[in-house]
Amino acid sequence: MDRNQPTGENYANPKTCFFHVLFKAAALAFYILSALFVSSFVIIFVITVLLSALDFWVVKNVSGRILVGLRWWNEINEQGESVWRFESLDQESLARMNKKDSWLFWWTLYLTAVAWIFLGIFSLIRFQADYVLAIGVCLSLSLANIIGFTKCRKDAKKQLQAFASQTIASRVSSTIQSAFSVV
Repeated sequence: MDRNQPTGENYANPKTCFFHVLFKAAALAFYILSALFVSSFVIIFVITVLLSALDFWVVKNVSGRILVGLRWWNEINEQGESVWRFESLDQESLARMNKKDSWLFWWTLYLTAVAWIFLGIFSLIRFQADYVLAIGVCLSLSLANIIGFTKCRKDAKKQLQAFASQTIASRVSSTIQSAFSVV
C-alpha cells in the first residue's frame, strides 16, 4: 500500500469517487481497446473525446466540490481579459474533508494526464498524427482541470494564511488594548 495514502478511513463519498474515476477510465480504456474492435478513426475520436469531456465536466462541477471542496471557472471581463475565479469551502470545512477522497481526487487527476502523455508519445513513435490529435484534446481537458484545481488550492491556502495572520493580529491588538486599559 502507498505510504502517502490515508489508511483507516473509508471513502466519505463513494458514489462521487466512482464517477470521478469512471469517465477517466472509460476514456482511456476505450481509446486503448478501440483499435481491437473499431476500424474508424472518427468513431474512436468522437467517443474518446466525448468520454473525456464528460470526465472534465464531472471533475470540474461535481467531484471537485464534493471530494476536495474546491471550485474554479474562467470568465472574460469587460476588457476582454481572461479572469480565473476560485471558490473553496471555509477553512474549518476544508480541514474536515475526507483524506481518502482527497487522495483519490488528486492522484487520479495527475495519473490520467500522465497516461495521456504516454499514449501521445506512443502515437508519435508510431507516426499516428490523427491519434495524437485525439490525445491532445483529452490531455488538454485533463490539464485544464489540473491547472484550475491547483490554482484553486493555492488560492485557498493563501486565504487560510491571510485569515490566520488577520486572526493573530486581531488577538495581539486586543491583548495589547486590554493590557493598557487595565493600567
